[in-house]
Amino acid sequence: MSKQNKTSGRTVIHMEKRNSISRGKAWAIRLTAVLLSLIVCAIVIVAITKQNPLQVYAGIIQGAVGSKRRIWVTVRETVVLLVIAVGLVPAFRMRFWNIGAEGQILMGGAASAALMIYLGNTLPLPVALLLIIVVSAIAGMLWGIIPAFFKAYFNTNETLFTLMMNYVATQIINFLICIWENPKGSNTVGVINSKTKGGWFPRVFGSEYGLSVLIVLVVTILITLYMNYSKHGYELAVVGESTDTARYAGINVKNVIIRTMCLSGAVCGLAGALIVSGASHTISTSTAGGRGFTAIIVAWMSKFNPAAMLIVSLFLVFMQQGSIQIATQFGLNENASDIITGILLFFLIGCEFFVNYKLSVYREKEA
Repeated sequence: MSKQNKTSGRTVIHMEKRNSISRGKAWAIRLTAVLLSLIVCAIVIVAITKQNPLQVYAGIIQGAVGSKRRIWVTVRETVVLLVIAVGLVPAFRMRFWNIGAEGQILMGGAASAALMIYLGNTLPLPVALLLIIVVSAIAGMLWGIIPAFFKAYFNTNETLFTLMMNYVATQIINFLICIWENPKGSNTVGVINSKTKGGWFPRVFGSEYGLSVLIVLVVTILITLYMNYSKHGYELAVVGESTDTARYAGINVKNVIIRTMCLSGAVCGLAGALIVSGASHTISTSTAGGRGFTAIIVAWMSKFNPAAMLIVSLFLVFMQQGSIQIATQFGLNENASDIITGILLFFLIGCEFFVNYKLSVYREKEA
C-alpha cells in the first residue's frame, strides 16, 4: 500500500543570496530602510524629549537648511564627505580595504596647517593655495604608500595596517599641537592666521566654501574618468577580481597596488586641506571627525557610483546637521545627535543585506 504525500505544518524560513536584483527594487529597499529609520528616530525622540516628532523633524530641516549659512555648511560637509568617499573608491574596487582615510586626512590637514603657519603670510594667496592643495595631497599619498608597500611585498593585512596608521597619525597631530599651540599652554593650535587669513580659501560663488565645492567637483569627475576609461582603472579592477588573472594578463600587481593607494591617499589628503584651509582653519586630533569611517559606508552603499555617493552623503550630512540643531533646541546633550545618526547608519547598512539576500518562506513536505 503506497503512502500518500501530505503537507506538514512546519514552516521553513530560508535565507539565500540573490542572483540579481533590479536597480529600482534595490533603491526601493533602501528607501524603505530610510523610512523605517525615521520612524525609529521619531520613537526615540518622543522617548527622550516628550515632543511631537513632527516638530523635531521640522527642527532638523531648520538646522540643515534653515538659513543661507546653514545651507552652505551642509553643502561644505557634504562635499568633504563625498571627496573622501571618492578617494576610497579606487582602493575598494581593487579589494584593498583602506580603513586609514582618517589618518590620511589628518596628514593632509597637518601639511595644510604647516604651510598656513610658516608660509601663509609671506606667499601670494594663489601660490599658497596651490602649495596647500599639492602638498596636502602628497602628505596623504605618502601615508597611503606605507601600507600599500607592505601589502604588495609582504602580503600584510591592509585592514589592520591602515587602521593602526590612524592612531599613529593622531599621535603625530598631538606632537604638532605641542609645537604650534597658540596661545602657549592652551594645548590647541587656535585659528591660524585669524587676522590676515593667510592660506585661507577665498570666497567663490559668494561663499567661503565655494572653492571647496569646485575642487570636489573636479576631483570627482577626474576619478570617475580614471576608473571607467583609463588603462590604470581597468588594471586595478582586474586586480580586484583576481590577482592570478591579473598576473596571467601581464599586469604588475605590486605596481597597481602601490599606484592605486597613492591615488586614494592623495585624495583623502586633499580632503584634509579642504577641512583645514577651507573650513576650520585649525588642526586638531578631531579634524577628520570620523568622516573617514562614514565615507566607507557612503562608498559601499553607493556601489562606487558618484551620483549615488552624492545623494547618500547629502542625506547623512543633512540628518547630522539637523540632529545637532535639535540637540541644542530641545536642551539635549551632544550625544543625542550621535544616537540619531547611529540609528540612520544602522538601517542604511542593514538594508544592504536585504539587497544582496532574500528570505524564502515555504512549508516542508513529508511522505
